[in-house]
Amino acid sequence: MSESDWDTVTVLRKRPQKASQLKTEQAVNQARRTGQKVETCQKYGAATNKQHQTSLNTAKLDRETEELKHEKITVDVGKLIQQGRQAKGWTQKDLATKINEKPQVVQEYEQGKAVPNQNVLSKLERAVDQFCTASAIARWLPKLEKYSLVNAAEYWYTVMGWPNVQR
Repeated sequence: MSESDWDTVTVLRKRPQKASQLKTEQAVNQARRTGQKVETCQKYGAATNKQHQTSLNTAKLDRETEELKHEKITVDVGKLIQQGRQAKGWTQKDLATKINEKPQVVQEYEQGKAVPNQNVLSKLERAVDQFCTASAIARWLPKLEKYSLVNAAEYWYTVMGWPNVQR
């Protein structure tokens, strides 16, 4: 007879909703009507298979109202990579497999469209036996007031000579 006791209270509750059910538009609207906190955020880079994310502050660039863009590598660096690759007789795909990257990454670097990533640049430098950064080239060159990277590479080819490079 303890089931018919006047002092006990039976509470019937629904099961808590799953996370996927909470994300529906209907559930979000209901939460807004009841005054609960609703956090909306947009996923960035979800469901992409990218090895190297940009180390630059993309959120800061998104908030800016001016025309700001990420710095890209110069075409001169791309030409140096291309010259070193062709000197070894490799295709872009061969170079990409040597440095464990996608062929598209090598293509972007050679065209000068890539956002510089130091890890990828150092792999490319080691693979093609060329110094792609201005500071690395400047260490091996005499002090010149103005020079482009292509002129620096030509100077290095003619005066010092690159190892394993046939002209």
